[in-house]
Amino acid sequence: MTVYFGPAGASDAFYAEGRKSSLEMPDWLAERGLNAYEYQCGRGVNISVETAARLGKLAAQRGIKMSVHAPYYINLSSTDLEIRAKTRHHLLKSLKVARAMEATAVVFHPGSGSGGGRREILNRAKAFLKEILLEAEEEGLSGVLLAPETMGKRSLLGSLEEVIELCETGSRVVPAVDFGHLYAATGGRYVRREDFEEDFDLIERCLGKEYLQNLHIHFSPVEFTGAGEKRHRTTLEAGFGPDFTPLAELLAGRELTPTVICESNGRQAEDAVVYRDIYLKVLEDGKRRIKK
Repeated sequence: MTVYFGPAGASDAFYAEGRKSSLEMPDWLAERGLNAYEYQCGRGVNISVETAARLGKLAAQRGIKMSVHAPYYINLSSTDLEIRAKTRHHLLKSLKVARAMEATAVVFHPGSGSGGGRREILNRAKAFLKEILLEAEEEGLSGVLLAPETMGKRSLLGSLEEVIELCETGSRVVPAVDFGHLYAATGGRYVRREDFEEDFDLIERCLGKEYLQNLHIHFSPVEFTGAGEKRHRTTLEAGFGPDFTPLAELLAGRELTPTVICESNGRQAEDAVVYRDIYLKVLEDGKRRIKK
């Protein structure tokens, strides 16, 4: 039963040690006992297909599970023809480099929650996503999953319910559940195991057990205001949730095999190790209880 832990992008320590290339990341992560890496294309897909293929090969050799985060400029619900064209381009280009990396998924932000009623906005996003999925299939890119991410502000498209509905547009669409974002958007709801369990039950009920079994998760401490997410924090800073322990207990109890990507501010890899160790402790504590 393998749970994959790793960072979104590179920690400050990666560069402080004199490393410069993402091609060095698989070895660096493996040395820390991490086995996942989400390559960041937030400001644009600036990696070549050739370099992506090299990175994917190195990651496979070190047992690192790859994913890609698509550019932030994506907006599925926009009616602006130029924005729609750029959204299509960003997603298809992300899928191409992800395929070269042998990445399992491309995570993306669904877009704005403005431009009409919430139902109208979501329906527009679903229709456009279906178009992109069809084009991806025509270009031979359907082997990589698309993963709309839950967002940290209520003004944005991306509640868990909305993400689940986007996933219902096609079998190659899966949820990317960012519990830091959900914690911020709900004003700090995620403090009990039951809070996480309700979301897991909803995903399983609406999408199926297989979607839950291999769920793509983002996790990091988040500071929030009344409007939602303000900034990502780290485990070294007190007072910022959510706490990973209840989620770790749930993952272990249900024997799930998700990918947990950490987006802590500058400490992505270090905090991924913190979360991994919490999970391993939960597993060990469970074994002790069984022996007794």
